[in-house]
Amino acid sequence: MKSILVQAFALFLLLCATFSQSPGQERARAFTGATVIPINGPVIQDGVLIIRRGKITAVGARASVQIPADAEVIDASGKVIMPGLVDTHSHIGGGSGGDNSAPIQPDVRILDSINVRDNSLKRARAGGITTVNVMPGSSHLLSGQTLYLKLRLGQTIDDFLIRDAEGRILGGMKMANGTNPLRAEATGPFPGTRAKSAALLREQLVKAQDYRDKISRAKGDQTKMPARDLALEALVEVLERRRAVHFHTHRHDDILTALRLAKEFGFRIILHHVTEGWKVANEIALARASASITVVDAPGGKLESVDVSFGNGMMLDRAGVLTGFNTDDYITDSRLFLRAAALSVRAGMSRERALFAMTQAGAQMLDLQDRVGTLEAGKDADFIILSGDPLSVYTHVLETFVEGVRVFDRANPNDRLYAVGGSGAGSGQMLHIDEIERSEEEAGQ
Repeated sequence: MKSILVQAFALFLLLCATFSQSPGQERARAFTGATVIPINGPVIQDGVLIIRRGKITAVGARASVQIPADAEVIDASGKVIMPGLVDTHSHIGGGSGGDNSAPIQPDVRILDSINVRDNSLKRARAGGITTVNVMPGSSHLLSGQTLYLKLRLGQTIDDFLIRDAEGRILGGMKMANGTNPLRAEATGPFPGTRAKSAALLREQLVKAQDYRDKISRAKGDQTKMPARDLALEALVEVLERRRAVHFHTHRHDDILTALRLAKEFGFRIILHHVTEGWKVANEIALARASASITVVDAPGGKLESVDVSFGNGMMLDRAGVLTGFNTDDYITDSRLFLRAAALSVRAGMSRERALFAMTQAGAQMLDLQDRVGTLEAGKDADFIILSGDPLSVYTHVLETFVEGVRVFDRANPNDRLYAVGGSGAGSGQMLHIDEIERSEEEAGQ
């Protein structure tokens, strides 16, 4: 009997904790006294941020914001508050996309292989990341469908999904060119040259056009519909711009090939890595393509990235390209994401544009600009509290909030472990490098 009572009481406490953290049940909370960086406007000294039910209700200077009488007031004096970071290219969760059966696999969904209990998600929260685009690797011309996630607290992938107004799970499509998808000794379906890479992509996109047209001509008559093809269905979404293409590319000629394909087939393209983007910044701007940059502070490893430059972001931004940053985690550890902005500012990018690139630029690339990326009334209460200047090497992420729920607290020893490392911080992680995705057989294991 005593055991049953203990279990019942424990269940009661769990339910109470769950209830208290539910965004739909919380009372207003006002964070006061902080330096607030809203991104969409000037920095606010002695600022106030008010949230309720997972949304931002007000933000501004203390003198101009009325704090609700029943609000919980949190003193954030001496700290900095800014929007949660948006990582447009990551591999947290240990997921993998296509296998070695074909170079183009649009039917593959990274959704089906992400382990949300992997500690890499905790590291990302420790780095202030609240929204992330999880990608399959780039050893294929097309390795599958990406997935946009909110780094909420949860136990299953469904707890992290982002859906549109119709309930559709949001994500893009991963494509790649350059060295990664090439197989120099290719005897099967994989390309051996850059030209063949582009030809294979064109071939599949033309098939998708034909599939789309057959469906259109059928006008709902099931007897005239083509046999269902999951791969072509996904590519039709690309052609109709319902699914953006996230295109891995490094060299300037590969960048232009990616832009050429986008123009030819009309899909929306976000260029990733774009190592030599600074060489063709005007061409990228004229194509109205976006650029998601991986800022590496230890160059090496690939000949096609030998001309990497810390000034890449500055030059693309000045050319008028929507420019953001990504971790390509592990290439940049998610905990160190803010370093991308700091290094780019050191190379000449303006402070305001670098912080924009960490937040709102990524939100726009993922079509989430109405929900995240800035601190303004009506948006999701995704924000971080920092110990100081976000571009200082001495600054720490103190707390991370997603939709009003605190998902990281550096003062908590369990959370701190994932921020600073140590025994237990790495357990459960799967090493997954974007640049190297090969089967055990290929690796000779």
